[in-house]
Amino acid sequence: MSNRFGKNDWKTIDEGLSRCYLLANGLGGFSSLSVAGSPAQNSQALFMACVKAPNQRVSLISWMLEEVTQDGKTVSLSSQSFVDFTKNLDGFTRLDSFSLDPFPRWTFKQGGVEIIKELAMEHGKNTLALRYVVRNQTDSEAALSITPQLQFAPKGEQPEPLQEYTTSQGLIQSAGIGLHFITNGECETFETKLVADAYFHKDATEGRKAVGVMASNHSIKLVVPPLANSELAVVYSLDALEQSSAQSLAQEIFANEAARLQSLEDKAGFECGIAKTLTRSADAFIVFRESTQGKTIIAGYPLFEDWGRDTMIALVGCCISTKRFEDAKSIFRTFIKYLKDGLMPNIFPEGESVPAYNTADAALLFIVAIQEYFNVSNDLSFVEEAWPAMAEIIEKYSSGTSYNIHEDSDGLIIAGSGFDQVTWMDVRIGDILPTPRHGKPVEINAYWNNCLEAMARFAGLLHKDGAEYSKKAEKAKESFNSKFWSDELSCLKDVITENGDPCESQIRCNQIWAVSLPSKILDTEREKKVVRKVYQELYTPCGLRSLSPSDPEFKPAYGGNMFSRDLSYHQGTVWGFPLGGFLLADLKANGDEAVERVKSRLQDLGPVLDEGCIGQIAEIYDGLVPAASRGCYAQAWSVGEVLRVFDKLR
Repeated sequence: MSNRFGKNDWKTIDEGLSRCYLLANGLGGFSSLSVAGSPAQNSQALFMACVKAPNQRVSLISWMLEEVTQDGKTVSLSSQSFVDFTKNLDGFTRLDSFSLDPFPRWTFKQGGVEIIKELAMEHGKNTLALRYVVRNQTDSEAALSITPQLQFAPKGEQPEPLQEYTTSQGLIQSAGIGLHFITNGECETFETKLVADAYFHKDATEGRKAVGVMASNHSIKLVVPPLANSELAVVYSLDALEQSSAQSLAQEIFANEAARLQSLEDKAGFECGIAKTLTRSADAFIVFRESTQGKTIIAGYPLFEDWGRDTMIALVGCCISTKRFEDAKSIFRTFIKYLKDGLMPNIFPEGESVPAYNTADAALLFIVAIQEYFNVSNDLSFVEEAWPAMAEIIEKYSSGTSYNIHEDSDGLIIAGSGFDQVTWMDVRIGDILPTPRHGKPVEINAYWNNCLEAMARFAGLLHKDGAEYSKKAEKAKESFNSKFWSDELSCLKDVITENGDPCESQIRCNQIWAVSLPSKILDTEREKKVVRKVYQELYTPCGLRSLSPSDPEFKPAYGGNMFSRDLSYHQGTVWGFPLGGFLLADLKANGDEAVERVKSRLQDLGPVLDEGCIGQIAEIYDGLVPAASRGCYAQAWSVGEVLRVFDKLR
């Protein structure tokens, strides 16, 4: 992948809005704007703070209006569209380059004045540092003025109609929140100006509300003499800023964060450039959860929160493949605290709310992740710590728990009923279930068999009786092969239903995990056939299609209003995270002959990491032509699952 872009990448403002960067602070807060320097959707912001980690996020500064004045003429460095398009800002025409290594860096040129802008976030704090280097190569004075576009509103929402903003003595206040700042520039306050017609490109294309509201009441100015260089620094924080020098504090934040990211890269030990990039990208998802005083994983930016299923899939690559073992154990412990009736929470509680447990896979994936952790760390003491939780999961899945999750007489797991969607294909639109998978889903039963084998192994290591686990595993494996394998399809059925519904024979990506898991539930010949079928029908360089294009229910594109998007979500849309499972399955089924092929396909991810959110892999892409990222532009399990493949190839 490249980390540098130039004018040919933003010939129009829409092209400038099509890529973005992401910085995160380890609390759930982030900074994420387009390469053009403005938000492409309401959920983006220059400074998105998190007032209670990780999900109570507040957009403080939407974007920064940046202007250069010279010889009485003022031009904008900012790029922002407005509803009627008559007052659009065209700063992208003065943008010479953008890079991300590891911080976003813009280089503008106006006449003979060069302006270099950089920003960083302090890890573990709601603090943002900006610095501008102005190189005035002309014979006249130049002035840089920056004006924060304030929101002080929950992520994705708009300020209240009569919301007030005050700025004085290094403190911006609104909606009960105080944002401290220090700067070496000259701060000038003025009467609040309201902008109520900002237009957000990505929201418009994906059927969301595309108009934004923001306000400004002060600007910060730096005057640069002729033939001189100067630097403007500004640091914003929800905490009081005691240091008197904005420049030295900004420098400290940049240096500390660069060193931290480099240490993560060194610890992971990857040699491939793409793997190194994804190691840094994975860090954005690993965050602190205040309610448990432990770590968790944000599912995706800028839209999602921390969910059980996503976390259990993502942590293997994001934490274990990158050797962040303490973070992995902290995440496991976070979820163990909320284990209930053998189920892991799908959605965590916030405030007085209770967790939602509507997932059949999170608890099984917890055991799979423990297995992967042990395989790398050899940490048997933690396996013993987690044993009671794992044993409870197996016992409850066997005897029966919520959401009709129970072991059938054939040793396989039944899950879901009514309107309860408990696999990852979980969309419900009122009384419509676009992907009903009630019965025996293929991946749930692959996880089940793997968990039983893992428990038998752990029992032996811990000197416990594992005979029952071995017996159950053998029975489940026999039933899996006899009931899921289809000679007609030359692959696995997606789900076994009570009445033999047509959805049984749909060709979906869920079967790939029956091959990629550590246990060997299929013989090698069947594994190869699954990999071949998935490649023929579902593989793309961005991920796997969720449904074969040959299926009459296939939807070629993801877009439109919420109803249209939900209908297509799992009906052919390409998902990034199953790509890791496919590549791992290819290596497992085909051995040495697959190594160079898999390495080549990993290199195909270079352009994927240059598109959308730079250095990240998105949640989803269109099903027929997956050329542009959709949904969350940075998705934890998409990144984590690919990191697992790089780890396997070491």
